[in-house]
Amino acid sequence: MSDATEANGTAETAEAAAIGGLASGGAGGRHVRVVLVDDHRMFRTGVQAEIGQTATTGVEVVGEAADVDQAVTVITATRPEVVLLDVHLPGGGGVEVLRRCAALMADAEQPVRFLALSVSDAAEDVIGVIRGGARGYVTKTITGTDLVDSIFRVQEGDAVFSPRLAGFVLDAFASTDAPPVDEDLDRLTQREREVLRLIARGYAYKEIAKQLFISVKTVESHVSAVLRKLQLSNRHELTRWATARRLV
Repeated sequence: MSDATEANGTAETAEAAAIGGLASGGAGGRHVRVVLVDDHRMFRTGVQAEIGQTATTGVEVVGEAADVDQAVTVITATRPEVVLLDVHLPGGGGVEVLRRCAALMADAEQPVRFLALSVSDAAEDVIGVIRGGARGYVTKTITGTDLVDSIFRVQEGDAVFSPRLAGFVLDAFASTDAPPVDEDLDRLTQREREVLRLIARGYAYKEIAKQLFISVKTVESHVSAVLRKLQLSNRHELTRWATARRLV
């Protein structure tokens, strides 16, 4: 065989291998089927664009949902390996999705595993979804590369957390004491709690709107509702109230 023929054969073999790698999902042949659950369509679109290039990442997005009922329907119909789950959803939140999908998580043959992906880094949100059965919790500041890695780790059964959040879980499960009920906090919706925390951290209304993918007017409405429910007068009192309860 001539050098030219051998070189051509080697090139064809390499090309065939490359094509085969793309067909099998790229990323070293890894492949995972994922459902995105988040009530912000623009955020879902951004995540899809970031991680959903299956030939490169190995992640195949097989469904999306914007609320609890949609999530349960889509997850049941598609049976993904991993669900990226927002904590705050219309219809009861991520914890309700986990509750209604408990049988799917417990399936020994084809378990559906959940990875929380949320703007919130509050201890109560992290602990709530982990107690509900999620395998990990990462915040929306995560990079696309790290998110893909986290998805595959959860698929393999690992637990994955953004660095500072792991301590919340360790502390919570090291203690047998149930957290006290805060009746004032329970009056607030999950979205109102999100806005409250960001206000307490010093965010401007425009920054909160951008962070939560809502309008400035909606932020103002949530702040007014929080002030009314907590019987407070201004954002400075809100900050003191949230700080006293370690919500910041």
